[in-house]
Amino acid sequence: MNERYATTVPPRHGSTSRHLEHVEHGFGPVWDASSRVLVLGSMPSPKSRAMRFYYGHPRNRFWPVMAEIFKDESCMPAGPNDIDGTGDSRNKGILSGMDSAERRTAALVERRRRFALRHHIALWDVIASCDIVGASDASIRNAKPNDIASIIARSRITHVFATGAKASQLYRRLCQPHLETLGYGPEELPMTQLPSTSPANARTGLPQLVDAYRSIKTTIEHSGKEE
Repeated sequence: MNERYATTVPPRHGSTSRHLEHVEHGFGPVWDASSRVLVLGSMPSPKSRAMRFYYGHPRNRFWPVMAEIFKDESCMPAGPNDIDGTGDSRNKGILSGMDSAERRTAALVERRRRFALRHHIALWDVIASCDIVGASDASIRNAKPNDIASIIARSRITHVFATGAKASQLYRRLCQPHLETLGYGPEELPMTQLPSTSPANARTGLPQLVDAYRSIKTTIEHSGKEE
């Protein structure tokens, strides 16, 4: 995280002062030429920025939902004897200079990166930089978008899924107008808003999230049949 300044935002009734910080996204997208859907968040939370990967808060339900939909547990934490999280002994040298916590984090990131690519899922966020209070999407100001078109043009992505109302709103405002000028309008590149998997969205339970997110797998399967 690249913090350039911090200012105080007027607190909501009954709350303490909140600090607005300028933050950079901090890590790149996960994608390759065979990606078929793009899953977009708004901006990584502090936990995700520390982990340098997507949906990194331990109580975020994105990865459990993905594991259930694809019947693939490889995106979940590995056992204690699987040092690199992949069962591949070739990676152990790379991780040998890290402490145990760093190894576990690096292993989990690699497992999730491979999971996404194996299932033709691209991962990114709408925002490249913004001013924000903690992980509060509602506090986002001065947002600068990522260059979403750069991976759309070089992959098989046919559908965008926004993980929450704020991501959907920001995508429509910051990304969609530019994409339309390049020929990726709502018909060519539809966007579906999904419920947030954040722990802040406690009103949506895991079964409801799984039902909603199944559309990701359905879209991937459908796009594969059309090739």
